[in-house]
Amino acid sequence: MSSAVTYAPALPNNSVAQAMLTLRTPGRLHLGFLDPSGSLGRRFGSLGLVIEGYETALELCAAERDAISGDTPAARAELERAAAHLDRLRRQSGCRAPLALRLIDVLPAHAGFGSGTQLALAIGRAFAQWHGLTVNSATLAQWLGRGVRSGIGIAGFDEGGLLVDGGPSADGTPAPLLSRVALPAAWRVIVVEDRTQSGLSGSRERAALAELAPMPQAVAAEICHQVLMRVLPGAASAEFASFATGLTRVQQLLGEHFAPAQGGSAYTSAAVGQLVQWIAEATHGAVGQSSWGPTGFVILPSEAEADAMVDAARRAGLVTAGLALRVVRGRNRGATLIDTRAPGVRAAS
Repeated sequence: MSSAVTYAPALPNNSVAQAMLTLRTPGRLHLGFLDPSGSLGRRFGSLGLVIEGYETALELCAAERDAISGDTPAARAELERAAAHLDRLRRQSGCRAPLALRLIDVLPAHAGFGSGTQLALAIGRAFAQWHGLTVNSATLAQWLGRGVRSGIGIAGFDEGGLLVDGGPSADGTPAPLLSRVALPAAWRVIVVEDRTQSGLSGSRERAALAELAPMPQAVAAEICHQVLMRVLPGAASAEFASFATGLTRVQQLLGEHFAPAQGGSAYTSAAVGQLVQWIAEATHGAVGQSSWGPTGFVILPSEAEADAMVDAARRAGLVTAGLALRVVRGRNRGATLIDTRAPGVRAAS
């Protein structure tokens, strides 16, 4: 981004005040890799679930000069990254009209919600819409350096739901979406955050992956078997027991594989792990950790059961300082965009 960018609120003049884009994109839980070691030649492959209750939201409009602002401390912490995204989008597209970008809210960073990809795609989609560019989300992700390992964030941005991708291609093309299943409307997710910790990211994540022993092919095969014959059909047929048994087994296998990079545990946060396992012993829910954590999850078949378990965990003294619990729905749709401009009107580029 050029030095002309201003990191402060900047209101456009009245002539363009009503010409604005508003975009909101949800968070996701990364439920696991299918084959992180690439035993058949193709690495990763991912299972993920888009959820309600967490979002990145922004507004974009014309301005006399670039201005980027954030409404919250977390949003303001992302201003440099947002400016870098705009710079890359301009270099890729050639569209250089000045813009005012307001980050209303952002997903928790390095916590397992896919914050980096959703911020990039939100800015990318708003930029493309503003300039009338026909660019799909996978291309935007490539422009902005996202989707290197997982395609769940890209597919989740577009469609929501319970998703499986096939891992990125050898040439770096983002992972293709293999399956999308709508999560049954009655099911609920208890999201367990530890706001005192953060998961691995960036160079630390790359180093951790490089140091792990290869996953045995038999383990990858079982993960794929559980996903294909329990998790997906369980969700598609609203057969909760099959879904929960399969997903919990997937998480057990992945927890054992990634434990050496997480202090010897399947959970980055000991407090999250203790709470999640306590609920697992009291229910038949699906349990695990999203990505590198520290966020954990419990999926249960009804809101009543989820609320009851949250109350029980509080009474048992398991919701310790720094932990936050929220009961949310799965989200079976992707990002939403509102363009207040008249049809056909586009900003000059």
